[in-house]
Amino acid sequence: MQNNFNISIFTTETLNMMKKIINSVAIVFAFIFIFLTFAWGKSDFLGINSEKRIGVVVIDPGHGGKDFGTTMGNTHEKDVVLDISLRLGELIKKNYPEIKIIYTRSKDIFIPLFERANIANKNKADLFISIHANGTENKGVQGTETFVLGQHRNIENLEVAKKENSVILLEDNYNTRYEGFDPNSSESYIMFELVQDEYLEQSVMFASEIQQQFRQYAKRADRSVKQAGFLVLRQTTMPSVLIEVGFISHSGERSYLASEKGKSTLSLAIFNAFKDYKQKTEETSSFTVNVNSESSTIEELAIKKISEQKHVQKNTTSASEKVIKAGPEGIYFSVQIAASTKKIDTSPYNFKGEKNIYRIESKNINRYFSGKFVNYNDAVLEKKRIERKYPESFVVAIQNNELISVKKALGKM
Repeated sequence: MQNNFNISIFTTETLNMMKKIINSVAIVFAFIFIFLTFAWGKSDFLGINSEKRIGVVVIDPGHGGKDFGTTMGNTHEKDVVLDISLRLGELIKKNYPEIKIIYTRSKDIFIPLFERANIANKNKADLFISIHANGTENKGVQGTETFVLGQHRNIENLEVAKKENSVILLEDNYNTRYEGFDPNSSESYIMFELVQDEYLEQSVMFASEIQQQFRQYAKRADRSVKQAGFLVLRQTTMPSVLIEVGFISHSGERSYLASEKGKSTLSLAIFNAFKDYKQKTEETSSFTVNVNSESSTIEELAIKKISEQKHVQKNTTSASEKVIKAGPEGIYFSVQIAASTKKIDTSPYNFKGEKNIYRIESKNINRYFSGKFVNYNDAVLEKKRIERKYPESFVVAIQNNELISVKKALGKM
């Protein structure tokens, strides 16, 4: 009887221990499941880039309405590019119904350059495609070329930019809206030397795909990928390209651009490039984890994000509105967005609408910052706010117009 009782006690204790082990294991697995779901499914909450998918594409048919663009005989640039643009949009819709297609214009109307960029920015587009046709006094020139934002490298690229930018002369108050920019003056294009396009790599990738398709599929003369100062690209906040589908000034190419075959082939070539670009960018981003250098683990990122959200809830005024001259010993925090050897006016027009930009000069470098904050957390929030426009931005500490280490600054606050 004693033995049976001892065995019963041993068995009960064993069962209780096993239950505890099972419960502990279950809790661990539950935590792992929740954590992985949180980390992968809710990565935006953590500030980590989840798989980036293209969800919104803005297609911009150049010119329109009173702006005919390049014209030869009965062939008008505004009509050719509208047709190609609508075909491209339909191809994307048909093959990727989940993607939202937005046209800056879907009929023959005039749209100012600044409004074209605004449409893309307001809709948080993932890609901006501006479609044009070329023209030159040399009637023998033909071929396709795709531009990304940048400083012109030769007079030919400058002339293309001048032609496309001259549309602002048809706008009311253009001198005020574009802050004295003269599309026909070479001096006005100096400002593009200071442009830091954070989407340049992606833009060039897409532009290269386009030119490859024009060359291989459409069998067009390849005039390559180029950089130039286009106002419509300068104000967008996403990968952007400006496509010149051919020269209306060339008789053979003009006939091709006006034909059903030509417009169908060119729109399909651009779609093929979009398809390849989409696949490459989404495959790349699915393997990318962008961990903030101030945190070494996902748990720390989560804690930091929660802390920031609580801070936001306590303060009805946004971080960008809290401009403070300085804290103890003249120290304050700010967000550096750019640096250049040349000076650029800190007006909102030159910094994607940002109104709180200032410059600090030191030796041969000019640094550009957004906001002054006595509280480090406010500077972090400002970085979060502005990093969509300036992904390479980072928090700095400043004392007497000189950069000091953030750690040192925090120790003195």
